[in-house]
Amino acid sequence: MNSDNRTIQIVGINPADLFGTNNINLKHFNSFFPKLSVLSRGHEITIKGDQEVMDEFERKFNLLILHYTKFNSLSINNIDNLLLDDGETLLNNKVEDEILVHGNQGLKVKARTVNQKKLVEAVDKHDMVFAVGPAGTGKTYTAVALAVRALKAKEVKRIVLTRPAVEAGENLGFLPCDLKEKLDPYLMPLYDALRDMIPPDKLANMLEHGIIEIAPLAFMRGQTLDKAFVILDEAQNTTTLQMKMFLTRMGMTAKFVITGDVSQVDLPHKQRSGLGYAIDILADIKDIGIIRLGKSDIIRHQLISKIIDAFDKAEASE
Repeated sequence: MNSDNRTIQIVGINPADLFGTNNINLKHFNSFFPKLSVLSRGHEITIKGDQEVMDEFERKFNLLILHYTKFNSLSINNIDNLLLDDGETLLNNKVEDEILVHGNQGLKVKARTVNQKKLVEAVDKHDMVFAVGPAGTGKTYTAVALAVRALKAKEVKRIVLTRPAVEAGENLGFLPCDLKEKLDPYLMPLYDALRDMIPPDKLANMLEHGIIEIAPLAFMRGQTLDKAFVILDEAQNTTTLQMKMFLTRMGMTAKFVITGDVSQVDLPHKQRSGLGYAIDILADIKDIGIIRLGKSDIIRHQLISKIIDAFDKAEASE
């Protein structure tokens, strides 16, 4: 093995800004190259190890510099994305800069990760898209933004947001009379996303007149959802019967996005998730998009990805 030293110069950027508080960004980046010895001093980084590994380190490190130069920021999540094989695509693709929705108080909603960008592209290309991944990956928020964008562009006449309500005792044959009161806390993520993107008075008017409808999945039975952007959230908690019922509600000019996390199923023991089942049997249909988001797409606190890793390892060892 050919081991050598190499020095990388950091020009035009304050290394302290690039490396983060207590060098957190640099330490995280270095963790992907355990076979290299890395020493930082001032505007220089000295690395020692195999030539091919050093080449890869330098190539990826240059991506970090390009990202910081372009966006004037760098986070742990950014580093995870840039270390993917398509990190260059994330930097060079216009979707990174594309504003999906101009929200309230100057908020600009964008696709912020590689797979969020893929979700945007899939929805633009397909009428039915599955977006699966753990909590915090932005799958629901991005889907809501795409729905609001479609409504504002008059591509659809209404938005329908739904989810199964296993927590409130929903099934296809029984709906308690106070279901809305029970459901509202579980629908809160959908309300929160809408409140970010639509002024309060306008949102209230849209909800009142059915331009935006938020309802439990059982309310979809018997409907044909047409000229609508429809999002089924928390789809891992559908039964196979509910999933079939929902998917077959699709009208000729509808757009369907189904989001969920197959690792967080709240159905009774041994009852199969409709989400996992649907992905398995529909995977070969080319007109359906399936996007898988992962821990590199998590945009909540950096601890979330570590927590998910810890749980995944514990479950795998059981």
